[in-house]
Amino acid sequence: MKDFAKEFYQSKKWKACRASYIAKRMQVDGGVCEVCGHEQGYIVHHIVQLTKENISNPVIALNHAYLRYECKGCHDREEGHYLDAKGVKRLTCIFGEDGQPKIDLRGIG
Repeated sequence: MKDFAKEFYQSKKWKACRASYIAKRMQVDGGVCEVCGHEQGYIVHHIVQLTKENISNPVIALNHAYLRYECKGCHDREEGHYLDAKGVKRLTCIFGEDGQPKIDLRGIG
């Protein structure tokens, strides 16, 4: 997780938005991944990448229209969490049991 996003992902507003989106997806299709349609969803993904400039904009950061519930595999492939700066497959982020990003491994090792 990028430093500028840590406070956002720990905020009550994000946690409430995330929980309401998961509840909505559970009602729609049991919470399966919106990308592959096979695995159970695990991470609420922002389809517009959050930046320092837009993370404070609730229309981007807290809008269900810009979220997708994805399994860990689809999210990691899309976000490049397994690619280092040279494009080599390497774990770069660890997610907790709650699907929230916990540890940024870039620059370690």
